[in-house]
Amino acid sequence: MSATVIDGFSVAASVRARVAAEVAALKAGGVIPCLAVVLVGENPASVSYVAGKEKALAEVGMADRSYRLPGTVSEAELLALISSLNADPSVHGILVQLPLPRHIDEARVIMAIDPEKDVDGFHPVSVGNLVIDRPGFLPCTPHGVIALLREAGINTRGAHAVVVGRSNIVGKPLALLLARRECNATVTICHTGTVDLPSITRQADILVAAVGSPRMITADMIKPGAAVIDVGVNRVEDPTAKNGFRLVGDVDFLPACEVASFITPVPRGVGPMTIAMLMQNTLQAAKNR
Repeated sequence: MSATVIDGFSVAASVRARVAAEVAALKAGGVIPCLAVVLVGENPASVSYVAGKEKALAEVGMADRSYRLPGTVSEAELLALISSLNADPSVHGILVQLPLPRHIDEARVIMAIDPEKDVDGFHPVSVGNLVIDRPGFLPCTPHGVIALLREAGINTRGAHAVVVGRSNIVGKPLALLLARRECNATVTICHTGTVDLPSITRQADILVAAVGSPRMITADMIKPGAAVIDVGVNRVEDPTAKNGFRLVGDVDFLPACEVASFITPVPRGVGPMTIAMLMQNTLQAAKNR
């Protein structure tokens, strides 16, 4: 068996194209969707992510309101900026790039964002809407995973989905989305307290790895014919690479391809979908306003 590789880059391009068409229609009516991206400090991964978001904003025709703040900025200054963005009617979405420096309370910053502009889907109001199946912004990475499953034609109804990882950003919300009636999967969440992880992952029709541990999911942990979604993005040293490292996922990709029926690569898998769904959420925020 050789798995079908799900090309998240192509699927994300299709999402961005649909968003761009709707943005053009809104602009013709005098509404310019705008996303404010706030970056604190110079974390290399965060700088790279923000650059990708800015590129996507330009591609879909949205207004880009970027703020790059020094890592020494105070929590009070950051909260004041968020307050001003909340009050600005020309700004439809606000995204504060995580992680933040240790002297800033991330939870307080997330709480400060107007839920109507919470295009990351991290505010407790957004999370609550997700839990009780009310309309609201869905977190971008989990939403992107669901979109990839649908695009690949992977049946979720009645499937046993195993999510390895329980983060607030990916694991927990993805488990909730998979359990929704639209997906109707039976969901198991695994984490550091899970006993005999391989025995559970081998039961999965859909296996999602979201732990941030390079190649943790090996081929012998995968049920033959399963769909494997790799959310992990890890830097590993590679002297042959130009920059001295390369990106790998949480799944040992090549051996897994010989067992799974579908698999997402790293890069060009889930990553591009995260930004595409951010564009979709920002579009929706503009339409809501």
